Amino acid sequence: MTEYEAVIGLETHIQLNTQTKIFCACKADSWNDPPNHNICPICAGLPGTLPALNQAVVDKGALLAAAMHCAIQPVSHFDRKNYFYPDLPKGYQITQYDQPLALGGYLDLPVSAEAGDYVRRINIHKLHLEEDAGKTKNENGQRLIDFNRCGAPLVEMVTEPDLRSADEAAQYLIRLRQLLRWLGVSEADMEKGHLRCDANVSIRPKGAAYLNPKTEIKNVNSITAVRAAIQTEIERQTRAVAAGERIESWTLEWDDDAGVLRKMRSKETEADYHYFREPDLLPLRLDPARLQALLAGLPELPLERRARFGAQYGLPEYDADLLTSERSLSEYFEAAVAAYAGDPKRLSNWMMNDVLRMIHERGVAAGELRLTPEHLAEIIRLVDAGTVNTPTGKALLEKVQESGRPPQQIVAGEGLAQVSDASQIRAICAEVLAENPEQVASYKSGKTSLIGWFVGQAMRKSGGKADPQRVRALFEELLG
Repeated sequence: MTEYEAVIGLETHIQLNTQTKIFCACKADSWNDPPNHNICPICAGLPGTLPALNQAVVDKGALLAAAMHCAIQPVSHFDRKNYFYPDLPKGYQITQYDQPLALGGYLDLPVSAEAGDYVRRINIHKLHLEEDAGKTKNENGQRLIDFNRCGAPLVEMVTEPDLRSADEAAQYLIRLRQLLRWLGVSEADMEKGHLRCDANVSIRPKGAAYLNPKTEIKNVNSITAVRAAIQTEIERQTRAVAAGERIESWTLEWDDDAGVLRKMRSKETEADYHYFREPDLLPLRLDPARLQALLAGLPELPLERRARFGAQYGLPEYDADLLTSERSLSEYFEAAVAAYAGDPKRLSNWMMNDVLRMIHERGVAAGELRLTPEHLAEIIRLVDAGTVNTPTGKALLEKVQESGRPPQQIVAGEGLAQVSDASQIRAICAEVLAENPEQVASYKSGKTSLIGWFVGQAMRKSGGKADPQRVRALFEELLG
């Protein structure tokens, strides 16, 4: 029986987070605005209007191209892609065709699979700039059009057919979204259309080098949906080929609610769009000095930082991956490591168990916390020194976050220092035993799990300031 493999390429459309649109002064991101509110004669395509290129779009596109290891072209051109659709008022889209902003490039994709972890290099065919179209939606049996998104700045990035499974495609989008946010070039929120994906899918006998006819999946608005849609199409094509059917090049629409693919139309070819040079825009010539200054600010990339965290700080792969999931979080961790000057793994545990919870509960970035990296390092040092116990240290995190006051100041002002005097702790433990003769009897008759209850009683009497380990050891001695 023939074993088949999937051959997948992705076309991603990335809305850049510039203030204004690519060719006019309208606000670029109109997600929360009323329909047809952020439009002008230029983005509405009225006759006689002229586009003017937004330099910030070029800068962000070039920064992304550099991060994707693309060859940035010193001269590129804009073209007209001609097609009719109700949400494209001009009847054409200004895009880049045969001379785009950047060529080549790649993303090394770390993949975790049942058979083992591996890295797959996903090569980039090209990266180009273009304007977005509007959007249509069905409501109460009517087809409605919103032109707000017309002219929003996009980067379209086309991969080579290097992906081999629905899971790999989903992982690629996760890593791409991470990179976009890391660079600060896009919010990359798929729900809001900042990151959209079309998937080209075909199958072939495993190990073959040729390409078979492909289908294109459109209208996929989440990573979960991308994975499901691609997997559904792989299974459909596999069944069809096994039954002796021929795969036709259709454009398919994913219905997320029903979990099914539906045929939209036969797939267009490039010839159908009648590309020609945009006559209203000059060639895009990059200023070498500006480009050099821009690329000098390119940060260490997330996968590189992940590898360095493992090598430099001795972190397990899980920790390093989580702590580099967002740029702000990784920078917070490094600042805390420098301030703590202790075991990075110990600090990592506090970050992942407590600081991340605070970030998620508040919906903020790490750098927006009032609990600074220096505060976190100070709290852990207080615990290490025995000045406060671990529960008090955890409570200090919230106290510092709410007040912004230094941890040591809170400890002194609220009398939170740990009770470490042996005679004082012994007296508290003895008092607990004297007040609870029935529990003492139960413990001595074999119910040793009560030790935790005794510790809890003593901790309450000490106001949470006793050393729990010392309290437990004393109870074991007194009850022995």
